[in-house]
Amino acid sequence: MLERVEVGDQSIGNYEPAVGQKVVEELRALASPLRDARVLHLNATPYGGGVAEILRSQVPLLQDLGLEAEWRIITGDQEFFEVTKDLHNGLQGAEGRFTDRHPEAYLEQSRRNAELLEAEYDLVVAHDPQPLALVAFHGRGEARWVWRCHIDTSRAAPDAWDFVRPYLADYDAVVFTLGGFAPPDLEGRRVEVIPPSIDPVSPKNMDLAPAMARRILEWIGVDTDRPLVTQVSRFDPWKDPLGVVEAYRMARDEVDDLQLCLVGSMALDDPEGWDVYREVKDETRDDGGIQLFTNLTGVGNLEVNAFQRLSNVIVQKSIREGFGLVVSESLWKGTPVVAGRAGGIPLQMPEEGEEFLVDSVAQCVEGIVTLLRDPERAATIGAAGRKRVRERFLLPRLIADELRLYASLLRVGDEARGPSLAGLAGEERDPVCGMRLDPREAVEAPHGGETFRFCSETCRDRFLEDPERYESTG
Repeated sequence: MLERVEVGDQSIGNYEPAVGQKVVEELRALASPLRDARVLHLNATPYGGGVAEILRSQVPLLQDLGLEAEWRIITGDQEFFEVTKDLHNGLQGAEGRFTDRHPEAYLEQSRRNAELLEAEYDLVVAHDPQPLALVAFHGRGEARWVWRCHIDTSRAAPDAWDFVRPYLADYDAVVFTLGGFAPPDLEGRRVEVIPPSIDPVSPKNMDLAPAMARRILEWIGVDTDRPLVTQVSRFDPWKDPLGVVEAYRMARDEVDDLQLCLVGSMALDDPEGWDVYREVKDETRDDGGIQLFTNLTGVGNLEVNAFQRLSNVIVQKSIREGFGLVVSESLWKGTPVVAGRAGGIPLQMPEEGEEFLVDSVAQCVEGIVTLLRDPERAATIGAAGRKRVRERFLLPRLIADELRLYASLLRVGDEARGPSLAGLAGEERDPVCGMRLDPREAVEAPHGGETFRFCSETCRDRFLEDPERYESTG
């Protein structure tokens, strides 16, 4: 049997201070028709990435709401995870990574994992490419199957996407984190857009007193009296850690005593991470102003929380990105962010911080130096960012969206009428980010004889730059 990930007990009532009583009551109402539904979430690792973080918070809350929810992980050897990493990179746009040897290794391990999937479920959610092919070998049975893709596949390498696409025929729905991430050849398939979220009461995001945060960082060797710039991410070439190092070295010529911390997660399903880590380690070995930390050297969620609260600036210099929730994590703590203009990052930035979306090392340097020299402006951006995250990117919103999807697929409750072009629950949604809209407050734009509505000018502008990217989710 596939290994089950044990999660702690959680109560949805704990989220009232962050989102309000009305939201919590809505969640209970949405979950009521799904009581005792057997829901399985499948992924490749119990730690080290954004998917694992979300599931660790989401699954116990689904249980608290009355669903029989489980989280299990697939198995794989070194070769399998090397293959799935290459497939991930190919889906994200890297050419030539998915070679002729890959399908055999991937499919053989998928066949083994399918044999280990023994229990019966009403609904199975497979996350990202690692467990994608299980349904082909296991069979659909009586369950509804959902593929939850957290990758920007809008410009996938043809060899990678051609391999993945046939397996989607066995899925009842495909879910992307942004409307523009869905490739254009998914016509006729149910495509939904559900942005991810952060957990405001988890150890990584819960309130942490400044004195405690300082003590935590001092304990691991960080000088909290010096200006601090931090990037929190996997050691991944798409996060451009060497570009961050270059930007830091240019910025410290203008800001005295500046230090840089690179805080990364090493994940079970990411063998490439060690190669990038060693590359960054070699580049920074003789630079006393730079420190590297990982989850395997004792830096976990609480330490990340402290870094994000006490850093003067958080950098997320992504070149390509699924969503980049570290931006929401940092803004939730009132810390300004300088970030790459990639994936879902622009949607998380408040209007006051859009100037700090960057496309080059030089722009990154300018953003870092500007915020370090103007702490009042930095505080304004942090406060606006916290408000934006509260409205859009907290866990209860994600759970509400997913409960609507589950109910629609299982044909229960108010969702029994099935999918609608206006969204999971019949309400109108932004075709770019998937957020539910209040028509009275929506921003409008005409296209092709229709009027499209958006949650913000940012989404409207992204739509108008390339409307065809969003037509399958509009």
